[in-house]
Amino acid sequence: MPQKINNLQGIRPFRLVKFFTFSSLVIMFTATIVISALNAHWVRNILLEKNQEFDLLLVENLNHQIITRFMGTVIMQYRDEIRLSDPKQHKLMDGLVRSTLHSFNVEMINIYDNNNKISYSYDLNKRGLENAGGVGYEKALKKETTSRLTQQGSFIELLFWFPQETKIVTFAPIIDVKRVMPHIPELANSVAGVVEIVRDVSEDYKKIFKLQGLIVASCFIVMGILFIVLRFVVKQGEKIIERRAEERLNLEEKLRQAEHLSAIGEMTAGVSHEIRNPLGIIKSSAQLLKKKMERLDAKSHIPDIIVEESARLDNIITDFLDFARPKFPDLHPCRINEIIDKNLDFLTPQIEQDQLKIEKQIDSHLPEILADSAMLYQAFLNLMLNAFQSLEPHGTIRIMAAHHAGSIVINFIDNGKGIDKEKLKKIWTPFFTTKDTGTGLGLGIVKNIIEAHTGTISIKNNDDKGINVEITLPV
Repeated sequence: MPQKINNLQGIRPFRLVKFFTFSSLVIMFTATIVISALNAHWVRNILLEKNQEFDLLLVENLNHQIITRFMGTVIMQYRDEIRLSDPKQHKLMDGLVRSTLHSFNVEMINIYDNNNKISYSYDLNKRGLENAGGVGYEKALKKETTSRLTQQGSFIELLFWFPQETKIVTFAPIIDVKRVMPHIPELANSVAGVVEIVRDVSEDYKKIFKLQGLIVASCFIVMGILFIVLRFVVKQGEKIIERRAEERLNLEEKLRQAEHLSAIGEMTAGVSHEIRNPLGIIKSSAQLLKKKMERLDAKSHIPDIIVEESARLDNIITDFLDFARPKFPDLHPCRINEIIDKNLDFLTPQIEQDQLKIEKQIDSHLPEILADSAMLYQAFLNLMLNAFQSLEPHGTIRIMAAHHAGSIVINFIDNGKGIDKEKLKKIWTPFFTTKDTGTGLGLGIVKNIIEAHTGTISIKNNDDKGINVEITLPV
């Protein structure tokens, strides 16, 4: 239960961070979409204002042309009132309007008289139409220019501000008749009519929509990349936290085992020390008994058995004491290759007897290290003896030593049977052994020696067969 509580305490803050991070991402994404929509709306308003200004200039130019070139010509030359139903006047007005608005992308133009009747239009069917001006016409009679947008399309298109057609309709008064009728003061600066201009601005709005789509798509891409990166970071963080939690549990388990082993070691050291004294007496007594029986010419194997088993029990007690007692190496400069050669010299008879093959790949320029050569000799000897026991006749042991990044790496590689994966997990457990004989403390003693030199040791199976024991010692 405490472990579970500790895990929750470690994970909950990270989940809170993850929640706030994803929430911030969603808020940023929403804010970006809103800002892009506002920007598009702002651009549309600017476009409307620019088109209104353009239409005002267009109307002002058309108004000037109508006053000077049409009304002036009709009144001065023809000495007649303005009647667009007259073919001559209509032809003059049509030519003037078309020449003035040529290449300005004007789709429709309607000119109203003061009675809300269309006197002139591009559309012949609208000429003579009455009461067609609406609110824009009424405001124009009050000398007020107005513009509005008309859009056509499906519901979805209008909802997302992407209509098939977008047109701007402008109503403006026709003023300034004082230049052509100065003899009639009451008509000066009066509204002579109203002009309605319809222009198609669909292409401009499509460009705005493309810009808006580009902004939104860019936001999606950027936020998508951020989401992927954030998700990757979160996943890595979760893995790191899980790995650290697992490592912490392993360390706690190892700490409990170490405490347990420490207690066992202290007890074992005390018991072993107490057993060794009477064991020595038993062994000495058996040897004396054997000598007396030899003088009496009595034949019995019991003294030999007692001596042999006493020696074996003494070796077991020695292993217990070596494992339980803390290791304090006597550090002095020494060379790894010399220690290995000393091991091989000692093991030469067994190597020849078992017909084993030794392959050495030792760097000739290995630096000296500060170590206890006797302790390292014992550790290497135990590893080689273990390797010998796992090999069949004509087996091979490869001994490698090289200098890497301030450390000396030593490998003992054999081509024996190897160790099962399940057994390999328990290889460092005290009293665990894969052999029929032995205490299961040999590798524990080796590990204590290597760790006493601030080194590391690992055991793993080779890809083909056999075991690879790797030792790393600092230079």
